[in-house]
Amino acid sequence: MELTPEIKSKLDKLQEKYEAMGQDMAAYLDGLLYADFLTYWDYIHLDTLLSLQNPKTPFPDEEIFIMYHQITELYFKLCLHECKQIAEQADLTVEFFTARVKRINAYFNALTSSFEVMVDGMEKEQFLKFRMSLLPASGFQSGQYRMIEICATDFTRLVDKSKREELANATIEEKFEYIYWKFGATELSSGKQTLTLKQFISKYATQFLQLVKDREHTNFSALYTKFAEQGQDVSALAEELRKLDLFVNVEWPLSHYKSAVRYLEKDPVDIAATGGTNWQKYLPPRFQKRIFYPFLWTAEQLEEWGKSWVLSVLKTIKK
Repeated sequence: MELTPEIKSKLDKLQEKYEAMGQDMAAYLDGLLYADFLTYWDYIHLDTLLSLQNPKTPFPDEEIFIMYHQITELYFKLCLHECKQIAEQADLTVEFFTARVKRINAYFNALTSSFEVMVDGMEKEQFLKFRMSLLPASGFQSGQYRMIEICATDFTRLVDKSKREELANATIEEKFEYIYWKFGATELSSGKQTLTLKQFISKYATQFLQLVKDREHTNFSALYTKFAEQGQDVSALAEELRKLDLFVNVEWPLSHYKSAVRYLEKDPVDIAATGGTNWQKYLPPRFQKRIFYPFLWTAEQLEEWGKSWVLSVLKTIKK
């Protein structure tokens, strides 16, 4: 086959590349000559991926439960991939920032719209049986979800609402002691930390605290404020951040609330199947009033945060 000018040009560029690294291009060409063609299943490690579902009980629907949570964690990883690009972009622009937040919203849209798999996709009788075999593990222990929250907003806004004002100028470590999700994994009778929470803190606390420090000036709230103060047009970015606020702080927890109501009925004291989490007060958005970007909402919207969503869900469940 004749070496066309295009191929010669590419070979010359390859030669320059390998010479700059002190490498012999011919050796790499030998490797290319003997290498197998790539396949889809090898590229995405399909066989490994499909082998990662290992139910603990004989109930068939447990496999659905496992796979959906694995899918969720992959979407969270996609979100964190975008968060990292935003935080570490050397010359960050409003346009780049907006485009990446839009991607994150697309991931959360896929998650929230697919959560019916968890709400209606399993038999209640099977769920209540196999779930008891998984204690104290809980979706509460998703470290990636907490990392998304840290990347999205000022850490003070993740403090329990009863302590936010008091701890506004406290250290990161002091704020962490009152982070909102700790109050969602306490024993209803004694108020003590559940094993679910103790495991979670033991595994992730150091990593969370480091991420808070790393994102102190590059979380989405801080970056938005910087661009706004510079007088840049942040209208499109504001719209995407509002969507993110609703996805993470209303739609996603509400999807879980709907599932909890479906499977756990009304009294968490009677059915301890969420790893000990106090889901009735932890999941509803109207109780937490967790809002990433309060400066992007009206006073009325802040006051009514999450109320209509919770009421509509309860009406649907009762029907």
